[in-house]
Parts: sequence; C-alpha cells; structure tokens
Amino acid sequence: MINKRNLPIVLLVLAGGVFVAFRTLGIGSNPPTKYERILHSVGEYLENVHYSPKAIDDKFSKEVFRKYLKEVDAEKDIFLQSDVDNLGGRYSTKIDDEILGTTSIQFVPAVTEVYRKRLGETEALYKDILSHPFDFNKEEDFNQNYDELKFPTNDAERREAWRKRLKYLTLERYSDLLDQQETNKTKPGYVARTTEALEKDARSRSMKVMDRIYERLKIKETDDDRFNMFVQCIVQSMDPHTDYFPPVEKRYFDEQMSGHFFGIGASLQYDDGNIKIGSLVTGSPAWKSGKVGVGDIIQKVAQGSQEPVDMSGYFTEDAIKIIRGQKGTEVRLWLKKPDGSVQMVSLIRDEIVQDELTFARSAIVNSPKGKIGYIYLPEFYADFDNPKGSRCSIDVAKEIFKLKEQKVDGIVLDLRDNGGGSLYDVVQMAGFFVEQGPIVQVRDRDGKPSIIPDHDKQVLYDGPFAVMVNELSASASEIFAAAIQDYHRGVIIGSTSTYGKGTVQRPYGLDKNLGFLDANSELGTLKLTLQKFYRINGGSTQLRGVASDIVLPDIYPDIYEYSKIREKDNPDALPWDEIPKADYNTWKYAYDVNNIKAMSNERLKNNNSFTLIRQDEEWLSSIQDKVYPLSLKKYREEQKKVKETVKQLQTLSKLPAGNEMNVQALPQDAHKYDEDKNKADRFQAWLKDKKSDIWLAETVNVVDDMIAQKNLVYNK
Repeated sequence: MINKRNLPIVLLVLAGGVFVAFRTLGIGSNPPTKYERILHSVGEYLENVHYSPKAIDDKFSKEVFRKYLKEVDAEKDIFLQSDVDNLGGRYSTKIDDEILGTTSIQFVPAVTEVYRKRLGETEALYKDILSHPFDFNKEEDFNQNYDELKFPTNDAERREAWRKRLKYLTLERYSDLLDQQETNKTKPGYVARTTEALEKDARSRSMKVMDRIYERLKIKETDDDRFNMFVQCIVQSMDPHTDYFPPVEKRYFDEQMSGHFFGIGASLQYDDGNIKIGSLVTGSPAWKSGKVGVGDIIQKVAQGSQEPVDMSGYFTEDAIKIIRGQKGTEVRLWLKKPDGSVQMVSLIRDEIVQDELTFARSAIVNSPKGKIGYIYLPEFYADFDNPKGSRCSIDVAKEIFKLKEQKVDGIVLDLRDNGGGSLYDVVQMAGFFVEQGPIVQVRDRDGKPSIIPDHDKQVLYDGPFAVMVNELSASASEIFAAAIQDYHRGVIIGSTSTYGKGTVQRPYGLDKNLGFLDANSELGTLKLTLQKFYRINGGSTQLRGVASDIVLPDIYPDIYEYSKIREKDNPDALPWDEIPKADYNTWKYAYDVNNIKAMSNERLKNNNSFTLIRQDEEWLSSIQDKVYPLSLKKYREEQKKVKETVKQLQTLSKLPAGNEMNVQALPQDAHKYDEDKNKADRFQAWLKDKKSDIWLAETVNVVDDMIAQKNLVYNK
C-alpha cells in the first residue's frame, strides 16, 4: 500500500470553534470499538461541520470504495478484477452505513483478507519471474500510467503485468551497470563482466528492491495503518485538505509546524535497507551520550521499558516518528556499530530546534544599484501549543529590523515552495508592509463573509518590495501574495500562478469524552475544512491561485503543472467563486508595475537560460506517466536524452561561474551557528546556493528597477 499521489503540502490554518451534536454510535460493538468510535465521529464532523459537505450516501460510498482500492493497489497488480467485483458487490454501497453507524465495520477487514492472500501470491510471482533472464532485445513496452490500466482478469494477465514491471525495474539497473563498466574499463586491474553476468546482477538488485517493499508491506504496515488509510480516503472525498491524523502523525505534523521537537538530536539516513545515523546535533542527547556515532545502524527502537520495535521495513520518516516523543521520556536504541558489534543506548528526549532549516532567515544581496535584503520563509510556522514558542511573524519582523539596520534599499521575500500555515501570522506579516486595512476575507458554511484586518497603522517597511512564488506556494502564501498585489504594495514574481488552495482548516480531536477542541485525542485528529478565504478584491484564490506580475519559468514546479497535481487538477477540490470587494485603499506609493514588467521582459528576451529551461521542462513533462520501451536500445536512447536534459537544466538554473551574485550573511548572523558545525555548514551551503540562483538574480534586477523608479519619483 504505497501512496504515490499525495503531495505533502503542510497546511494548518486556525478558525473559530463550532458545536457538534453527536448521535449514538450505531449498532456496532457495545461498547463501540476504537475503529467504530473514530469512524462515527468522523462522519458526524463531515456532516455537521464541513464547509461544503457531500451527502454520505451510496454515491459517496462508491467514491470511497474506488479511492481505497486505488490506495491499496495503486499499480493494479495485486488484486484481480474478480476481487474488485466481489468486494464491490458486497461493500461498494455499504461504506456510508459504516460511517453513519448503522452497520458494523466490515469493508476494511474484507479488503485486508483478500490483500494478504494476493500479497503472498505476488511475492512468489516476482521471485519466480526474477529467477529467469530477461531478453532486452525484444521490442515491447511497459505502461506506467496506472490510471489507464485495468485490473488483470486472471493469473496470466497479472503475471504478464508483473513481468513487464520487473523487466523495466531490471532494465534500469542493467543499463546503469553497463554505464559503470564503460567508465571503469580503462582502470588498471578492472575485469569486465559478460552481459549475462551484468543481467544477472541487475535481477539480483531488483530482487533486493522488491524484497524490501514486501518486507515493509508484510511487517511494517498494520491493521491500524490500513484503517487509517480508509479514514483518509473518506475525509479526502469531501475535499483535498480535510485530513485524518493518527496521534503519531498529529505529533509529527505539529513538530513540522513549530520548527522544534523532542528527540535525540540525530539526523537519519536510509541506506540499502538500513536506517543509519547521518549526523549529530551539538549538545543534543545523542551527542552528549558519546555512545551514538555517525554511520551507526539503528536495528531496534523501544519506548522506555516497552518491547523494542524491529526497524526492518522502515523508511527514514517511519523511524523519525517513533524515535521522537515527549520531552523527558526515555527511548532505547539498539545500534550496530561499524565494527559489527551491537550496543543498546538509552537516551532521554530533549528539545531540538531546527532553526537553520525551518525558521525565517535573511541575507544581503549587493546589487549594482543598491543593497537588497533577502528573507527566506519556508512556511508560515507557529507553535500553537506554546504562547512563547516560535512564530514566523515575530521572526520575520526581527529579520526586517536587522535588514533596516543595514540600510537596505529594497527587500525580497521568498515564498517559493511555502505550503502555508498560520492565518494569524500571515495577517500580521502583511501588516508589516501595508497600512491599517483588510488583509483577507473568509466565509463559513452558512455563507457569512467576514473581514480579517490588520489593525496596526504602523508600517514596518515601506521601501521597494518583491515576493517570490511558484506553483507550490499555497494557502497562507497566497493570502500574503494576494494582499500585496491587491494593495499594489509590491511585485509578485514567479511561476504563472500559485497552487490555488483557498480553504481554511481547523483541527478537532475525535474523542468526544475529551471535548472536540482537544486536538490531541488518542483516537486521532481531524483537520477539517471550515471556511474559504477570499482576496480583498473579492475573488477566491481557490483553484486559480495568485497570478504573478512577472512570470519566470521554474524547473520542478512547472513540471508539476504539466503533471497536474495542483488544486485545480483535483476532482474533489472546491470550486472558485467570488464575494463582494472589501473597502480598502491601495498603496499611496504604488509602483508602475507595467513599466517594471516591460523592463523584466526585455531582459528575459536576451536571457537564453530561461528560454531553454522552458523548452527542457516541457519535454521532460511530456515523458511523464507514459509507455516506456523495454528494449535496451530504445531505453538507452531515451535515457541519454533525459540525462542530457537534466544536466542542462542543472547548469541553466545556476549563474555561470564568475557571474554569481554577492550574497552575504548579515553581520548579526556571522557567528550564529559557531557552536554547531553541522548547522553552520548548512547555513553556509544555503548562502552559497543563493549566490547562483538565477530566479533570485532576476528578482534582484526587478527590485533594482523599483529602486530606480522610486528615486526618479523622489527626484522629480
């Protein structure tokens, strides 16, 4: 059950509380089981609280049925069509009854029973197929667009689907081995292997990959995992941003939002089926112990005196979630040392702050026309459980003050890949750049719009201002960019438009005995869509996002646009609409955006890099989710072009050597990470990356144009 389709965009926007009247929990077990309590509570919330609920009926049931089978068997090579037909005939119109509590939970256990049986069959199948050589001279294709495929009708069709899948997996490795042999053949003492030996080696490597996948499916994934996936399919059938979080997932989500967590202070790496220690945070429990070393393999993990969990089948994120926990609690690790010995280490969790990765940070770009302040904000983070905890609005304000001390002539705020976060903080931040007035409008399920304003008349920064965005700038990022654009306060620069998430969510605990406002229920948490937000000009950012004033082709986000993973491409997304415009006055020192845009366009005409980036990304996007050749000759021809294109994109995305920008840390940050070499190295690597960032370079050019325009007005 490998989920390949969900885009991990982290969003948590707070809204007002509501009252939910719970009905009885149905005719299931008495008392109801944990699963029944979760499912029935979810049904109540969806019906009574969701912004735009769909009827929980047979139609909804069939939709959830399709979604769940797609998640369980995304590649359609586990189940047979007869399994789907049988399960559909029995349960496709019964899921709504399970949600509403009029029948006991039967669907997921029934799917699990069939799945386990087929898993054993397909495990034997892949082992048998990979025990025989492949003919890479044969002209045939492998269709990896699983949405177009149907479930196999019999064992022969399923075997053929597996044969092609495994042949493609092996072909990738066989081609790599041929490349390696070609590279090494001139080295002294190197003995070339036959093509038969290379093909056998490639099949062996494919076998290891499949064994790891099935080890995870059989050992790591539990009944809880399968049920949690079922609940997620239910809630996301309402809209893409209503989510179900089991307790561990909720804790991890909160950690991502707050920028700190309680753990041992070690980065983890997945290496050839093992979870290894990658680095240690200076001063952390792992570092202080003196018993944890880089390169150690984590074999088992235990919570205090509990039984240890074998890390077999775990990926890095899985391991992170169970190693982290509450402050002051014990976690025991069984570590395999480089010398082969195994040592059990007991550690007490403590707070770990990821300030150099998660929090706002800034730098100075010295341009030909001035000194430009650059602020990078990876997300609109907030520690909701700690009033004194980190908040992005407070941190960004500090960065602005630091930049003003350096007498910058303009500021760039980088919101690329920023998936959103705290609504409170985005309103505060927009207020740093505009005078008192509305920032965003919201409307609830009753259709009542309300305006969320900035009450502070003070403007923290009133100089030239640009905001960088791309297709993965979502939610709070879109609120900020829209407000800046509607006030004519600055210039929005980036991809054609932002992601297009215009909905507001709030977390609710599912244990009614604790109260729905307790978002840390042992039954899990529902992050529920309660409202839609609207620009102050009345239009929604839902589906359409925020269109950039100046469009620069980006690499990966634009590929995402072609791959159709934005909000507008999700069939369950809420529609675009608009409400009346709010009452506001545009920025009194507004820039002539058309003139600035014209100057940027003129530069772009003479910038071959952006033209080639657009051409390359269009070609790479055209070969996604397609039919792939299984003959060695055609595969290598295509891969050669792919590698050349990717290499060219990597070159194009960087300024040529000798033309890098002059990017420096602020004097106040020069020794910020002296006590932790790993953090210091990551900060320096970040600064180095900014020096050659071609998108930042053009944004700095735009701000230079704004500075010139401002000076021209003042001189007049």
